[in-house]
Amino acid sequence: MPKLALGEMEIEVDENGFMKNPDEWNQAIAEELAKTENAHPMNEDAWKIVNYLREYYLDKGVAPPIRMLVKQTGLKLKDIYQLFPNGPGRGACKVAGLPRPTGCV
Repeated sequence: MPKLALGEMEIEVDENGFMKNPDEWNQAIAEELAKTENAHPMNEDAWKIVNYLREYYLDKGVAPPIRMLVKQTGLKLKDIYQLFPNGPGRGACKVAGLPRPTGCV
């Protein structure tokens, strides 16, 4: 299993860099992952996205559809891409510690 060194931390990741165990996620890991996704420093809107993604994933076991993410956070899709240049599926889900989304996020 590949590992990713994040400052003084090390996490197991899949071949695409997504965390293998979302239960090991914490805010310090999110901050470090944000650096790898050109989404650092995290601001209030970025945390709103990350927290929503985590809550939805922990409740339903999958990442939310992009339309739901936009509606529930009150942010426009272009704003999400400004915060997470690699997009909500790759960038935001990775920072949120979720596995790689299988659908449209």
